[in-house]
Amino acid sequence: MLSVQTCATLDEAARQMGDRTRFLAGGTLVMRGVNYADPSFDRIVRARTMPREIRSDGTGLRIGAGATMADLLAARDAEILHPVARMIGGPAVRNMATVGGNLFAAHPYGDLATALLALDARVEMAGGASEPMETFLAGRDRQRGLVTAVILPRATASEFRWAKISRVKPKGVSMLSIAAWLQGGSRITDARIAFGGMGPTPLRAKAAERALRDRTLDPAGIERAVAACLDGLAPADDALASEWYRREVAPVHLRRLLLREAR
Repeated sequence: MLSVQTCATLDEAARQMGDRTRFLAGGTLVMRGVNYADPSFDRIVRARTMPREIRSDGTGLRIGAGATMADLLAARDAEILHPVARMIGGPAVRNMATVGGNLFAAHPYGDLATALLALDARVEMAGGASEPMETFLAGRDRQRGLVTAVILPRATASEFRWAKISRVKPKGVSMLSIAAWLQGGSRITDARIAFGGMGPTPLRAKAAERALRDRTLDPAGIERAVAACLDGLAPADDALASEWYRREVAPVHLRRLLLREAR
């Protein structure tokens, strides 16, 4: 039998987490499991209050884990993430889906996590500990704590590029997604590129990042990066696409993203 425990604060809820327990925030993931009688959990923990503040302090952006995609779209400080949040579900989903919950969403969901990985975000946990997004994602299946916030370094909307590739537009789930943080203007001084749907969690294309540094964003300048973008990625077959197809189209879509070509 499924049990539900309501706690006064997120810190109190974090102390109640354990095996066969899920935390209920927006509910877009957990309630689907309830509706389909997911056998992996029989206990739900929730908190009366969730951190939803979105605040920029000049050095970066702090987003409470309870902030929804609709909150992101309404926050001027979160402009850099507007293209991502806008493409997550429809209005009903965006009013419920939380930033913290999206970090745990398996493909074909979890597009925001891909963007946050490219933007070098850190994940803050209840209790005050924090870790890089890349480390968090690598161990998220073993997580027992609760996320309180994600923290992004300072970045501008002009440096960030995003693409969601889906078979059904505009609201279809992603076959794959790509996020890129390109610093330096016309000649790239640093780059971070992340793919969603090309592995068990969002993954960085580190070989492509290295190949872009000190290059210009033109066909010749990005050629090596596009050729190397699959290194370290691990796409799989699923109902949306085959591993072979993803490997074929990922470099094409990265090229279009870097050159800002229409898709």
